[in-house]
Amino acid sequence: MIPHRILAAGAALWPALAGAHHGVASLGAIGLEGPGAPIETSSSQTLPEGSALAYMKLDRAEYERKTAARDDELEYAEFWLFGLGYGFTPYLSGYVFLPKHDKVVEDNSYNTAGFADISLMAVLGFKYDEGFRLVPERESLADLEDWHFTVYGGGTLPTGDPNTRDASGNIDPGMSLSFGEPSLTVGATATKALGLRLTWVAETSYIHFRPHTYADGQRVQFGSELRVNSAFSYRLLSFPERRFRLDANLEAQFLRLGRDEVDGEPEAATGGDMLYALPGVRAYADALSIGAGLKVPVWTALNEEERQQGGEGSEKYRVIVTFSALF
Repeated sequence: MIPHRILAAGAALWPALAGAHHGVASLGAIGLEGPGAPIETSSSQTLPEGSALAYMKLDRAEYERKTAARDDELEYAEFWLFGLGYGFTPYLSGYVFLPKHDKVVEDNSYNTAGFADISLMAVLGFKYDEGFRLVPERESLADLEDWHFTVYGGGTLPTGDPNTRDASGNIDPGMSLSFGEPSLTVGATATKALGLRLTWVAETSYIHFRPHTYADGQRVQFGSELRVNSAFSYRLLSFPERRFRLDANLEAQFLRLGRDEVDGEPEAATGGDMLYALPGVRAYADALSIGAGLKVPVWTALNEEERQQGGEGSEKYRVIVTFSALF
């Protein structure tokens, strides 16, 4: 029997809030043996009891522009996420995250930068082995090939500034650094090792936002987010004597955004469905893990799509880089 601390430890780093006002931050993982972990889709690993995980993610989005003129269209955004997780038991982990957003428009008339809403999350892990049971403290390599699952829940607290303004004093909630109200997230994952090298991961999650009245009097409720992700991880190289491993990853991510509402009325040119592809690699070295990938929209069905700019589904691409360390 081998402790999780040596085999694998991951963080089901829930779908956090980035994007124009949405986005994803997910799995950070440590593990020289056992199942692989995708770049963004959350896997079903929990943290070893008494251990901590430090996590950092950069999501840089470059957006398509609808006009040739250099105007107030969103040019790019960088979403940083800093997290810390702790394993309370082998099957229960808790996390806290602090995001930082940097959003830049073409003519620099309404750039925003700063820390956004803090996030809290709890993850419960269990497995199926002649019945469902909580994740034990120790599992063999054969045990790690069993079906593993997590359920998670939590949300954000309004610690950022929702009333960031442009040079004229106007407030654009999509550019702000806070939702102004708590949000709620629930989700679940499933992971199955398909032999010694290949791992399949699935995740679904739902985020609900509460309406908030901004300082200029407008009352906005952002549309809910439903995500369904599937991912494969394949072990390319493994050098146990050097404590190094390299995996290739391929993820498909479906996102359904509800329409935003302003003063109780549905807002045009918001919401819709989209599908992303995310190929990437993850390297493990001792107790460290670094992942990188390129995320691109391969299919979109946005509401009033010709008028949407600077949000999910209207990116040229996203560059994703993650770093995690177990201690």
